[in-house]
Amino acid sequence: MTILAALDFIKFTINDFIDILLVGIILFELYNLLKGTAALRILWAIVIIYIIWKLTTFFQLTILSQILGQVISVGVIALIIVFQPEIRKFLLYFGNNKFIKMLSGKFHKKAGSDTYKPEINAVVRACRRMSNSKTGALIVFAGQAPLVDIIETGERLDAIVSRDLIENIFFKNSPLHDGAIIIDNHKIVAARCILPVSKDEHLPTDLGLRHRAAIGATILTDAVAVIVSEQTGQISYCKDGEITRDISPTVLEQILSDALLLKN
Repeated sequence: MTILAALDFIKFTINDFIDILLVGIILFELYNLLKGTAALRILWAIVIIYIIWKLTTFFQLTILSQILGQVISVGVIALIIVFQPEIRKFLLYFGNNKFIKMLSGKFHKKAGSDTYKPEINAVVRACRRMSNSKTGALIVFAGQAPLVDIIETGERLDAIVSRDLIENIFFKNSPLHDGAIIIDNHKIVAARCILPVSKDEHLPTDLGLRHRAAIGATILTDAVAVIVSEQTGQISYCKDGEITRDISPTVLEQILSDALLLKN
């Protein structure tokens, strides 16, 4: 390969810049989604193999290039099978992107989103009492993203949100106390729902299953979650995978008001 041919080969255009930028954004979002999991290590191995393949092609190492090319072409099908849960999580995560939500919000607006005050009041009052009695609870307010898959894992209720009902659901001898309740369209849609649990290895070790489930669910959707710890009685709030721990009922009411009453 001559010097002129090499220079022509590495010629950089605006299209190349856009291409690299988009790939970088996708890889960054993948990293955020998979960090702390074994899948991240596999992703890095795939990236390294791809880079080596491109280098062998550039330096015209024909045999090695063909071998790696065959591995990659066959490996794509295998990766789709192996990474099926992660691919689904990534698509949900991408669909939860603020820009996508802004666009979808122009076509779909949740009715009555400015009248959640009674539901917030009921949840706050229930959380105050459950905190005092150290009754574990996990309450999820659905956002714009539908939670059909999660709702189907639980028991349908379609009940009016009230303090007494919430406390009875999470009473330790209640058959519905395990899992989460989902509040959507001003009703408790379902109870005993199973949420996707975050497998992030960097989370504090003292976080229980309810907290990890709240983190997992709010990463994949635009829902918000309220957790009452069974061990400590502390109230926590989770949104976008970020958890705020040990808050007072007054602070919880203000946070929920900001998240739900002002939601478009």
